[in-house]
Amino acid sequence: MKERDDILKRKVQKVEVVPPEELAKLDEIIDRYEGRPSYLIPALKDAQEMFGYLPMEVQRKLASGLNIPSSHVYGVVTFYSFFTIEPRGRHTLRLCLGTACYVKGSKDILDIIVKEVGINVGETSEDGRFSLEAVRCLGACGLAPVMLIGEDTHGNMDPKDTTKILEGYQ
Repeated sequence: MKERDDILKRKVQKVEVVPPEELAKLDEIIDRYEGRPSYLIPALKDAQEMFGYLPMEVQRKLASGLNIPSSHVYGVVTFYSFFTIEPRGRHTLRLCLGTACYVKGSKDILDIIVKEVGINVGETSEDGRFSLEAVRCLGACGLAPVMLIGEDTHGNMDPKDTTKILEGYQ
């Protein structure tokens, strides 16, 4: 319980304000999808490509511009894993903790990543190099344990190779 509270405090303390001149760039996206609220997901995708993530100010401005309740926009952003409300690192580590991977040592790999990179699941390293996600299945059980770094698949991993693999991503 305390760990969860600490994570929430860190997230609240990290709230960033998007400068008005940056927020004005959303007008192009809003103009493109104006009057078509069913195009919310493409609009969010475009906004995330523009900003790298979807801070609350961006979500509110899109909601207003597309005439959609902010709560609906937030619900979509938090439902789909490809959207993020926090800046991500240059490399997203997705480590499978599904049954096949877990049995073959993915928990040990997770422990090494947490120690070496200094972040927990759901966090981004201070240097902006890595973001860490734990997933339940990557659809590659035959390669267990498996980890994705960006688009690169690392399968049949031996925990002792984890540090070497991470060093290859600057």
